[in-house]
Amino acid sequence: MDTFHILMQIYVFVLAVFVGFELITKVPPTLHTPLMSGSNAISGITIVGALISAGTDNLTLSTILGVIAIVFATINVVGGFMVTDRMLKMFKKK
Repeated sequence: MDTFHILMQIYVFVLAVFVGFELITKVPPTLHTPLMSGSNAISGITIVGALISAGTDNLTLSTILGVIAIVFATINVVGGFMVTDRMLKMFKKK
């Protein structure tokens, strides 16, 4: 892979970080929980991709990054389900 492609990938990553930060900070608090459900779906897709990446036979950078992605995406999914469950309990009649 030549230098141009690496620089383009770094550029896209940095741009995605800035855009993601701006979008998250602009969301009002009342929408955080419904958006967490969408985040759970995206994290589920991330887990599948990370499992494919981490499932290689040899220990490479992609395997290490895949394992790290599995850990963080799993934390996000579990936390999202906990928040969603807490929100749904607020709407149950007593």
